[in-house]
Amino acid sequence: MRISLTLLGCIFLLSAVSTYGQKEKPAIVSIDSTPVIAKKAAMNRYDSATLAHSPKKAAIRSAILPGLGQIYNKKYWKLPIVYGALGTCAGVFLFNLGSYKDTKFAYKVKYNMRVFRTDSALYSNIKTNLKPLSEESLRFYRNQYRRDIDYSALFFLILWGLNVVDASVDAHLKSFDVSPELSLKFKPGYSDLARTNGLSLVLKIGK
Repeated sequence: MRISLTLLGCIFLLSAVSTYGQKEKPAIVSIDSTPVIAKKAAMNRYDSATLAHSPKKAAIRSAILPGLGQIYNKKYWKLPIVYGALGTCAGVFLFNLGSYKDTKFAYKVKYNMRVFRTDSALYSNIKTNLKPLSEESLRFYRNQYRRDIDYSALFFLILWGLNVVDASVDAHLKSFDVSPELSLKFKPGYSDLARTNGLSLVLKIGK
C-alpha cells in the first residue's frame, strides 16, 4: 500500500514538473488592418494630389507673370481682379511719372529764366496748365508727384506679391483632402444645461 502511494506521488510529481517546464505559447491576436490600410490609401491620395498640383509651380508662375498661377489653379474668374488691380496701379504710376516730368521741366525753365536769363525759348514747351503756376507751386507739385511715384511703385509690388500668395494658397487648398466622414452641420435639439430648445453646431468625425 505504501509502495503504491509512493509510486502515485512520484508520477504526480513528474507530471507537475513536466507541465511547469513547458513554455506557454503566446496567444495569437487578430488585428483588423482595415483602418490602417484606409489611412495609408488616404495619405497616398493626398500625396498624389499634392504632386499633381504643386503650390510651388503656382507661385513661380504667378511670380513670372501675374495671372499664370490663377490659370494653373483654374481660377479664371480671378484674372480680371488681378489684372484690374495691377493695371490701375500701373496707370497711376505712369500718370505720376508724366506729371513729375512736366512739373520738373516747367520749374527748371522758369528758374533758369529768372536766375540765369536762359531757356526762354523753352517756355513755349511748358504745358498750358502749368504756365500760370509760380516756381514755388511747381516745386511743390514736382516733389508731390515724385513721392506718389514711389508709393504707386510700392503698391504695384505689393499687389504682385499678393497675386503670388493667392496662387500658392489656392494650390494648397486645391490638394487639401477633406474626408467624407468629417462633417460640420447645424442641428436643432434640447439643451439639458440651459433647459431649452436651441440650435447646436455638431462636428462629426467618422461613422
